[in-house]
Amino acid sequence: MSYKLFLDDIRNVDLVFPQLRNSDFVIVRSYKEFVEQIHEKGLPEFISFDNDLGEDESHNVLPDGYACAKWLVYESGINLSNLKFQVHSANPVAKKQIEGLLNNYIKHLNTNL
Repeated sequence: MSYKLFLDDIRNVDLVFPQLRNSDFVIVRSYKEFVEQIHEKGLPEFISFDNDLGEDESHNVLPDGYACAKWLVYESGINLSNLKFQVHSANPVAKKQIEGLLNNYIKHLNTNL
C-alpha cells in the first residue's frame, strides 16, 4: 500500500502544504507512532518531517524527528535507497541534521549497489 507520512506534533498538513489536506497523508504525532506506522504499513512513498515533537507531562523533551530519521537509517532494516522526504521543521539546525543524515545515507546506498 502506497501512502505519505506526515510527522508533526502540532501542525496539520495544510499548514505545510497549502494545496493538500490531512487525508492526503497518514499523520503521526510522535516517535512511537512513526515507528509503529512504518512497521505496520512499510516505508511510505514520501515522509514530511518535523523535528521538535514536544514534551511529556514531566516536561521531558520527547524523541524528535532526528531520532525518527536515525531509527530509519540505523535500526529499521528497510532499504531507503528510494526514500523521498522533506523536512518542514522550523528548527534550522535540526532540519540540516535530518537532511544531512538521510541524503548522505541514500547517496551511500545508491553508490554501493
